Amino acid sequence: MTKNRETGTHRVLILGAGYAGMAAAIQLAARGKRRANVQARGKRRENVQVTVVNAQERFTERLRLHMSATGQPVAELSIPELLEGTGARFVRGWVTAVDADAKLVRIDDDRVLHYDTLVYGLGSVADTAAVPGVEDHAYTLNSAQDAELLAERLARLGRGTVVVGGSGLTGVESAAEIAEQYPELDVVLLGRQEPGAAMSPRPRAYLQAALARLGVRVLSGVEVMKVLPDAVELAGGELVAADAVLWTSGTRVSPLAAAAGLTVDERGRVVTDAALRSVSHPDVYAVGDAAAIRQGYGVMHGTCQGGMPTGVHAAVSIVRTLDGRRPKPFRFGYYHTPVSLGRHDAVVQFTHPDDSPRRVYLTGRMAARYKETVTASPWPTYGRMKKMPASGAFWPRGGRFTRVRGAR
Repeated sequence: MTKNRETGTHRVLILGAGYAGMAAAIQLAARGKRRANVQARGKRRENVQVTVVNAQERFTERLRLHMSATGQPVAELSIPELLEGTGARFVRGWVTAVDADAKLVRIDDDRVLHYDTLVYGLGSVADTAAVPGVEDHAYTLNSAQDAELLAERLARLGRGTVVVGGSGLTGVESAAEIAEQYPELDVVLLGRQEPGAAMSPRPRAYLQAALARLGVRVLSGVEVMKVLPDAVELAGGELVAADAVLWTSGTRVSPLAAAAGLTVDERGRVVTDAALRSVSHPDVYAVGDAAAIRQGYGVMHGTCQGGMPTGVHAAVSIVRTLDGRRPKPFRFGYYHTPVSLGRHDAVVQFTHPDDSPRRVYLTGRMAARYKETVTASPWPTYGRMKKMPASGAFWPRGGRFTRVRGAR
């Protein structure tokens, strides 16, 4: 690895302060302190400067956006406050270009940031371009601000119909939350697959029964052709009246990686090697939803469950390389799929490492408590990362910390 000849410091630039980016930043900062202590004891080691770039100072707790969308109070979390005391620097700005050959990043106020190692974690957003009318007439849950816009709309509706487009887990949680908080509204959940399609039969049946108890009308096996100002048009021409539409079907990533010349997959995600480095530019690590990470069972899909471990592992790999050691392969297996069904109900499908369902599952209040534990605010988790010794890497699983294989 190279370093800035003028300062003698290795500059690590992290793009995106989501779950994966923040995990990478805090792990790097903690390990940087450890390396500084080693250097103080007489062993020469390169200093590490960590800079985090994000479009806003507020941390987006994506796992709680369906709560924000129904007007429920959630904590406003500050990225600079979390980074305080770590030594990591925060830069607020929209990334407009990445030059992977010149090793620089441009942001929207014309600033240019140089790096020696880049951690690319710009994540994903709802795909509003695939279906006509979504961009103009539908709400999304891409940010806290988006969720608050929907909350304002729902609070003004009184009575009416809310259509949730997309029957995946985000759609299910959102439909259940809206139906519970606004029982006077008619909530319609529609998608190509039935809700809970990836679950085993019993938890899937429980999930569907819970939606029915909440009054959610489910239309599965349908395809949305167009979103209109007051309706959703299905294949075949059928119209579903809608006073508000929430779009949760499909995701897309930023085109910046492809424009930078990084090797990307068909969805625009950065293709990585076993250590999470770009296969075309080894000084670029990709984490979270922005990365196409292949495991033995296939390419990982984007979830917080997998995002934070990728950030941690990228940090570990960077430090190992700076110390003259080879980074170890990233290994990850899925553990569970927790789905909230309002505030006091949930279903948790435990899974095999390849995310296929096991026979074990939880339902009801116990599942709700479990989900609340494992998807609680990341603030305590990041706080522990700052304090724990940097001899291993950890991420939360089921309310406890689990060591990343190959961290040392």
